[in-house]
Amino acid sequence: MSEIEITDFATGPTSAASAVPAGHNGGPPLDETHTPEWGDGGIGNYFYWKAAHRAVWRNASPGIVSFRIQKAERLGLTYEEYTLEILERGRHLQIEDTERITQIKQARSNRIVNDRR
Repeated sequence: MSEIEITDFATGPTSAASAVPAGHNGGPPLDETHTPEWGDGGIGNYFYWKAAHRAVWRNASPGIVSFRIQKAERLGLTYEEYTLEILERGRHLQIEDTERITQIKQARSNRIVNDRR
């Protein structure tokens, strides 16, 4: 009859590579510093702001989105930049608003440069 190797798991692992201390569930280590999605500060109004942000970007009808995309392209802006201007200032940009459009484009180029670093 051939010999069958029987491993007694109660006595310990067979190799050092698979050594897991007794009672360990195989989960991530608990001594790593965890930072919640709202950052190191208090939770404050984080979930209210998160819900409001989600509502602003998801509740626009397809017609409004299409209008904003066309208008943004005419002004040389992205949809997000144009929509943020409406949300922040409460007005739609016009061709005559060259100073503000230039500021937005300058901020975009600054963001791109900072992202590359």
